[in-house]
Amino acid sequence: MSACWDDVRRILCVRLDNLGDVLMSTPAMRALAERFPQARLSLLASPAGALLEPFLPDVADVIVYEAPWVKHPEVSAVDGDLDMIARLRDGAFDAAVIFTVYTQSALPAALFCRLAGIPRVLAHVRENPYFLVSDWARDNVPADGGRHEVQRQLDLVAQVGARTTDPRLIFALRDEDREAMRRQLGAHGVDPDSGFIVVHPGATAASRRYPAEYFALAVRRIVAQTGRRIVLTGSASERPLADSIRQASLTCATNLAGALSLGEFAALVESAAVVVSNNSGPVHIAAATNTPVVDLYALTNPQHTPWRVPHRLLYQDVPCRYCYRSICPQGHHTCLRGVEPDAVVAATLALLRLREDPSTPDSVVQSLPPVFATAASPAAALPSLPDAVPLRAKH
Repeated sequence: MSACWDDVRRILCVRLDNLGDVLMSTPAMRALAERFPQARLSLLASPAGALLEPFLPDVADVIVYEAPWVKHPEVSAVDGDLDMIARLRDGAFDAAVIFTVYTQSALPAALFCRLAGIPRVLAHVRENPYFLVSDWARDNVPADGGRHEVQRQLDLVAQVGARTTDPRLIFALRDEDREAMRRQLGAHGVDPDSGFIVVHPGATAASRRYPAEYFALAVRRIVAQTGRRIVLTGSASERPLADSIRQASLTCATNLAGALSLGEFAALVESAAVVVSNNSGPVHIAAATNTPVVDLYALTNPQHTPWRVPHRLLYQDVPCRYCYRSICPQGHHTCLRGVEPDAVVAATLALLRLREDPSTPDSVVQSLPPVFATAASPAAALPSLPDAVPLRAKH
């Protein structure tokens, strides 16, 4: 069934997972803002996703919620869920858009919206949602056909006529963050305009972390071949990791892990010549700031590659690809451990050449391998995936 959206005045965008997932939904939010200029957009987000609030120009306000159907360190009390339903009801939303990755179900959030009295709900759903979802985008393609997460959300809002001619990721940088970042670099003896390289060795999921000793070797060789300064980044808890890489690299790399706010970090990424990172939030911040990125891409899923930015994907194909796991189920991490540090160096040099001379032809076509599930593979329980759509280094 479908409900008319022309008269909507308050739209709730639901994106309850990580910061990078919220970033990959920003083009869809822009499309909603352009299609419904009379409407106020609110975002229901996790604490991690809510950190983006100052940088989302299309979102009027962010409501923080730790949903019990999303992974969190602790289970929240039921009273908090009831309070959130009451808060959303008081918000008088007349439409909701539920953004989910392919492996998530939108039905818990749809039920939540129904209890909050929201009459229109748009979501991807596999099974028939009946009256829980008024505008239903069918999720009936195995593993989403390798469709990029950004395209998935753009296709979703197109169901209600919301489209945009500018599908780039959105992170609205502030001048005060740029200035604070430059002061931080200056205090560490790094020229903000020197074309430094950012290396981000952490990730929330262990399955997406490139080995620290490999990062150290790559850093050493990048410095030897380019003479550029390396700035290591991460959260406060990742500072020891970054420091171990700095020491093992035998370089004068600067460790800013835990020293930057989110806005300052994004400004750092914007000023960098290249970012080298595990497939985590910084990759999507690089895409939003149009900074070339070397993406050490653990084959946990095929949908989250860098969007519309010059990039290189580095991975080793494995039979257990697309496991959708936070911890390597095989324990060998071959999809990342199979990537030699020299491959990281070569990818970085290629992107530096492209950055220095944008007229350089960049004909690299990077496509992820299809799923060939076997009985011996943890991916055997997943539906077969056709060849992933080739993603070019520069779109």
